[in-house]
Amino acid sequence: MRKRAIAASILSSAAVLVVGWQLGAPSALMTSVPSASSGGGTSAGPSTAGSSTATGPSSGGTSNGSAPAATAAPAAPAAPSGTFTGSSTSTRFGSVQVQITVAGGAITDVAALKLTDADGRSVQISNRAAPVLRQEVLAAQSAQVSTVSGATYTSEAYLTSLQSALDQAGL
Repeated sequence: MRKRAIAASILSSAAVLVVGWQLGAPSALMTSVPSASSGGGTSAGPSTAGSSTATGPSSGGTSNGSAPAATAAPAAPAAPSGTFTGSSTSTRFGSVQVQITVAGGAITDVAALKLTDADGRSVQISNRAAPVLRQEVLAAQSAQVSTVSGATYTSEAYLTSLQSALDQAGL
């Protein structure tokens, strides 16, 4: 029962956002946040914000619902940028660790800092798999890529370390 109420609240907030954009009123949605800070305290802004601006287009009513809190999301944080190092992931053939470079929220480079090296065969497999994984990650912009055939352990460790770096970047 509680899950349904939460889901209904989320859906109604999303509907307000969608209706506002369909009506061509993105500026009205964005101005609801500043009006909240002028109408009360700066920390209580979204909950007391303009029932006439953000909720008007969707329902025509005066309920102050949770719509202003949903409209604050588009103006939230800037896209992450920087270099992020994933955790070192151990396999039975050695450790794997990758580092990503992110610019404007997009992965621009993936570098393998450490690859499996237990023996000569492990080194060969890693040297064959790493460029393929790098290319796939850059194309997909995520860790949701297939493992390289014949390099399952290396691939899984690579993608685990990559996901750790993505988590640090907030992607």
